[in-house]
Amino acid sequence: MTALNLSTRRRLKQLPQIASVWEGDRRPLVTGMPSNSDWTDAGSEPQPNGECILWVDGSQGMVRAMDVVTPDTGPEAVVRALLRAMEYPHNPNSPARPQKIVVSDRELLFYLRGVLQDLDIVLDYVPSLPLIDEIFRGFQEAVSSRPPQLPPQHADVLPDRAIDIWHDAPWEVLADHQIVAIEINRWDLTTLYASVMGMLGMEFGVLFYRSLDSLKRFRQRVLTNESLEAMEEAFLGQDCLFVTFESDRDEEDDIDLSTVPIGAIEPVFGNLHPLEGLRSFLYDEEAAALLVALEALHRFLRQHHTKFEHNAFPTVSSRYRIPLPDDETEKPTPVSIKVSTMPELAAELLAMADAEESGSTDAPVVRDDLVPANAFLSLGVVPWDMLDVLRSGTAEHHQLQEVKAAGDGFPVVMIQTSRPKAKTLIEALKAAGGLQAICFNPGADPLGSERYDLGLFQTGNGDLHLFGEFGDGDPTHTAARKKWDQRCKKTHGCCGLIIAKGLTGASRGNPQFKDMVALFEARSLTAKDLGLGTLQLQVADWL
Repeated sequence: MTALNLSTRRRLKQLPQIASVWEGDRRPLVTGMPSNSDWTDAGSEPQPNGECILWVDGSQGMVRAMDVVTPDTGPEAVVRALLRAMEYPHNPNSPARPQKIVVSDRELLFYLRGVLQDLDIVLDYVPSLPLIDEIFRGFQEAVSSRPPQLPPQHADVLPDRAIDIWHDAPWEVLADHQIVAIEINRWDLTTLYASVMGMLGMEFGVLFYRSLDSLKRFRQRVLTNESLEAMEEAFLGQDCLFVTFESDRDEEDDIDLSTVPIGAIEPVFGNLHPLEGLRSFLYDEEAAALLVALEALHRFLRQHHTKFEHNAFPTVSSRYRIPLPDDETEKPTPVSIKVSTMPELAAELLAMADAEESGSTDAPVVRDDLVPANAFLSLGVVPWDMLDVLRSGTAEHHQLQEVKAAGDGFPVVMIQTSRPKAKTLIEALKAAGGLQAICFNPGADPLGSERYDLGLFQTGNGDLHLFGEFGDGDPTHTAARKKWDQRCKKTHGCCGLIIAKGLTGASRGNPQFKDMVALFEARSLTAKDLGLGTLQLQVADWL
């Protein structure tokens, strides 16, 4: 069993001890509970989806810490959450140590007794935890009270119409600024303006804006490259219905949907509105309007698909008679729906983007075409005697300045790839004026909550090149990055890049002397030195 460090014990014992009884537990989550994304189908059968760890102050009736983990995570996660409950509790709680802890799991009780010894905390077993039971009961009630993603009368046909759009693949011929107008004139709607996502291969779907003002406003705010918070507000401020496509498999987020079998493609429906934000389910009238719009767009694409090839976007207009989905008569009366391209609007939106791009020439451009794909990357250190050997001719050497030995070695970024790609990388660096600096800068996804630590090379011609994208919560990178900063401080900012071959050989991940083909010495720059602020992922597919 892993025990707390002595320094941690001393730190915890310095916290004030309050006369409170805390409840702690770890329980399975089901689909639709608060830990899940808003895209969850709340009408589906509940399924296990991780586990929730809760620590609450039973005397005060307040949650002090909460965490969500995978089912295979060990009991250490419960202790980590407990330490946060003590030292960094949720507001309005203050840091404190409880007088007593109760749990309803005897196995957890024995584990905590071993870990928390010498902290003067009484641990006890109780058959039930009233406050935690109440919290989870509230979770379940919130799940059961949510409507299904689609109204029952549209639950079968609407996904079928969406799959028709998937087969049409409009993103192969239409860019997101080439808007198609669909005149509905029902359900308090006049015209829906369809913007197709997917030409860049990032996210596939169609946005049906209820107004041109909303469409233009969002595009303008994205183009001005505002702060992350402003971008999130702009995204939630759109006024549209949407359908996007995902894989129903447990794959990585960056899976290429074009390689997924049609049976594994799953349409996701929802609504965006400035006062509602993102809603992942549709009400009756919204589902009916979207059903008619998808059917009209499908017929339009099937009829005119070839007219939009080779970047063409001519003036095209057609009418289609489509049965109303809420007409329950034996012979539903078809209604006329007009679908038209909007080439003038497309030109206006494209000009808007071009004007913004031409007006932002001072904005930094980070290229990602320097480091070979699938290269092995690591942050580390080279002992000083080994550095001398590399400089003496073992590897091609490019020295930027004199380096004084200090600390445990010379901090380096190691890139290991195949011999031909290593040679190409070396030549590309030399053609760009050599390697001037190695930097780390914060980055963020403006449409999500992900934040990154971006590894950048600065070459002699002033260009920035992305060599690594590390998750903000990656513990391995966090530890390596901390050591990198400490070592660079000792070398007064001197660092380097080692390029090695042998990616597929026995030395993969641990290149030997004979594998190291080039050493570029450089300066280490901080994010403050760069002055770029937080770099944002481009979101062209949502323009």
